Amino acid sequence: MQKLQYIAIFNLFLQYKTASKMKKEERQKVILEYLSKEHRVSSIELSEYLSVSEDTIRRDLKELSDQGLLKAVRGGAVAPSPIPLHYRKREKHDIENKKIIAQKAISYLKDGQVVFIDGGTTSLALVASFPYDLKLTVITNSFPIASLVEDLPNIDLIFAGGKMCKTSFATSSIETIDFFRNFRADIFILGICSIHHERGITGILYDDSVLKKNMIKNSNFVIALSSIEKVETAESYFVCPIKDIDVLVTNVSPDEEILKAYKNTGLTIL
Repeated sequence: MQKLQYIAIFNLFLQYKTASKMKKEERQKVILEYLSKEHRVSSIELSEYLSVSEDTIRRDLKELSDQGLLKAVRGGAVAPSPIPLHYRKREKHDIENKKIIAQKAISYLKDGQVVFIDGGTTSLALVASFPYDLKLTVITNSFPIASLVEDLPNIDLIFAGGKMCKTSFATSSIETIDFFRNFRADIFILGICSIHHERGITGILYDDSVLKKNMIKNSNFVIALSSIEKVETAESYFVCPIKDIDVLVTNVSPDEEILKAYKNTGLTIL
């Protein structure tokens, strides 16, 4: 047994010795691989793991953050959202899991409700699953969602105007934000870019993140739609803390280990 312990210690020593001689590119590759498995990492952990100073790790994290490969945070880093930015790429991404999320979320929609729906492609999958006879008032800033809703005879559509963002195919200017201040929704269907149990919900686009924050403020109940790959990731623009949403709908079982921290906050997870 003692011999095996010596071998393990020696192998660990060789690993650290090799890591300390790594070139910057190799070291940063190891950091990204580590983060892909753990979703969050501290500078201290990386410093010890790679046998380099914390200052070196901070410089590495800043460079990787500037490249958009991770999100540097106080004391370490978290993974960024893996979802493509442009709508045309997102609409073809992870289609089957979006359908799973849509089927879970549809039970919250009832006749007579006023519903905010933002411009996410998962939100679009939910609208595509609407029963033909569902009676709602839908208020949206999304051109694709508006196009789907117009074919449903019992849904009243109110479209939020303003300047269209060409990466999201949705309006998100100051006029759009002011528009949503005139309404109070029973439910807000919130499509999200990133969600993290400490950093909350964050977004890639500033105007869109401000708009989401305003829609949350003017809603009685918030349902966040998120594939599991967005969980424990973070982006630059803060939308809201976890406590501001009522339900998180994912494509996996609520009992998954990665969701435990969210359940501990009292959040309902489907």
